[in-house]
Amino acid sequence: MPRMRVFYEDWQMECCGTPFAVGDEVAWRLVAYDAQDIRQGWGYGAGARVEGHGGGPDEETTVRVRTTGRVRTTGRVHAIELVRQEFVVHTDPRLRDQADRAREPGEQSPGLVLLPSPYRMEAVPGAHTLEAVRTCPKWFEREEAGRGPGPHRVRRAVGVLVTLDVPDGTPPQSGDRP
Repeated sequence: MPRMRVFYEDWQMECCGTPFAVGDEVAWRLVAYDAQDIRQGWGYGAGARVEGHGGGPDEETTVRVRTTGRVRTTGRVHAIELVRQEFVVHTDPRLRDQADRAREPGEQSPGLVLLPSPYRMEAVPGAHTLEAVRTCPKWFEREEAGRGPGPHRVRRAVGVLVTLDVPDGTPPQSGDRP
């Protein structure tokens, strides 16, 4: 039986995903990574990613079963690896101070205040780890960015790399049509 590797991003799971375990059958709408995405390190070695929010039919990869009018790939979960990525965090102290002041509004507070994040995070290329797990978490742990002024590093769980056993043919490729 053919196998394919799929990246399931943390925010996709936390927003609308349903946790799953090794041995479960799943049906997901997938978008294949193209050659440039793979060269840039997207997907941590996966050929496709789970897409639960957007992407039109021209972005979808083919899948074996139709449900609710959307094309989905079905397969049995063979393995799950938690992906932790290392980031360099740059802090803008002025924005951090502004955010701190907004958290403790005074009597003259205008109410809801939207501010930019004081943190800019850059993934460190190649600085990720994979940890075999039996189930996908619903919520992913995050090391806090910290308050230090200079650049520093944090490690965060960014999703799971899933190996699927896919029946009835070869795994989808970029450009396949439903």
